[in-house]
Amino acid sequence: MLKQIIIVAIGGAAGSVLRYLATIISAKFYNNNFPFATFIVNIVGCLLIGILIGIFERTGSVNENIRLLLITGFCGGFTTFSAFSSENISLMQNGNTLLAVTYIVLSVTLGLLAVWFGLFISKI
Repeated sequence: MLKQIIIVAIGGAAGSVLRYLATIISAKFYNNNFPFATFIVNIVGCLLIGILIGIFERTGSVNENIRLLLITGFCGGFTTFSAFSSENISLMQNGNTLLAVTYIVLSVTLGLLAVWFGLFISKI
């Protein structure tokens, strides 16, 4: 179990550092109110997790440590939006479309409300 935690931590650290570098690079080339770096990182992360899951499903026998490093660690550190998107695709593929829509609506709505509420209570 400790080995797997370390593997996820290494992948997560690499993904987080790359996300941070994307923000720095984006700020140098793109100066606007739109959160371009986060947008790009989320889309690229979703593409990457889709490619990785597809490759792992196609090959059939995937080393669990590689999956933990790349999907859980790297993609999770790079963007949690990729994991969120992958979970929703999985729900839809398994015929749970209503559950996926509920998850999407609740996650986005409650996430925004939670940030707003956190900001609100921090000012009290």
